[in-house]
Amino acid sequence: MPQTPLVEMIDIEKHFGGVRAVEHVSIDLYPGEVVGLLGHNGAGKSCLMRILSGAMTPNGGEIRVNGETVNFAEPNDARAVGIETIYQTLALAEHLDAPANLFLGRELKTRFGNLDDARMLKAAEQVLARLNPNFKNLRVPVSSLSGGQRQVIAIARAIYFDTKILIMDEPTAALGPSETRMVADLVLKLRDEGIGIFLVSHDMHDVFDLCDRVVVMNKGRVVGSHRIEEVSKDDVLSLIIKGELPVDWSARNLEAVK
Repeated sequence: MPQTPLVEMIDIEKHFGGVRAVEHVSIDLYPGEVVGLLGHNGAGKSCLMRILSGAMTPNGGEIRVNGETVNFAEPNDARAVGIETIYQTLALAEHLDAPANLFLGRELKTRFGNLDDARMLKAAEQVLARLNPNFKNLRVPVSSLSGGQRQVIAIARAIYFDTKILIMDEPTAALGPSETRMVADLVLKLRDEGIGIFLVSHDMHDVFDLCDRVVVMNKGRVVGSHRIEEVSKDDVLSLIIKGELPVDWSARNLEAVK
């Protein structure tokens, strides 16, 4: 029996006046899979992910989570079914420490209604150790941390609340080589734990190192969806720029399977 996708977006449409930002787009994601979503700025990929995150309402189409149709009026509706988003800006409170950022807006309270700092610190220690056992700077403001450490906190905040589907927007942008490798290792760790990840990226190395499939959008439409081993970087660039694969793609793939 075929596995049920974690999420299916079926025939999604989003219009802004006469502009069709997303037009009849269908995409899915399975447990323990990383799907790269690529395209030029304005191709529709960010709009599509904002719809999945509950930040934007589609004009048409259907979203299913674990085979059940869902409707999101706001991001909390998406979070309630296990969808979390890590934006490129990370949205961390610079003056707060790791535990405070982890529970920002979802603080744990004592039975007297006060902030339960001890419980939040312990939970932060556990989830950060799961991602990076060497992470020790839990009580300093995140403004003093490196880009890689800040990304770890953002990922920890996303996965702590029983996340099944993770949207990552340019997770390695502006990071150095060692921090990029750290974040890449985290993505693979989460995939191995069964979390499904949509990776929105312009970095072709990220896509080919981390993704199981690649989906390319052009002018609001999906112009290609392929297993990563079926395409080369040049093939993906052709889809991004021209909206189609090179003319010799079919011949090359036929030759590869012989």
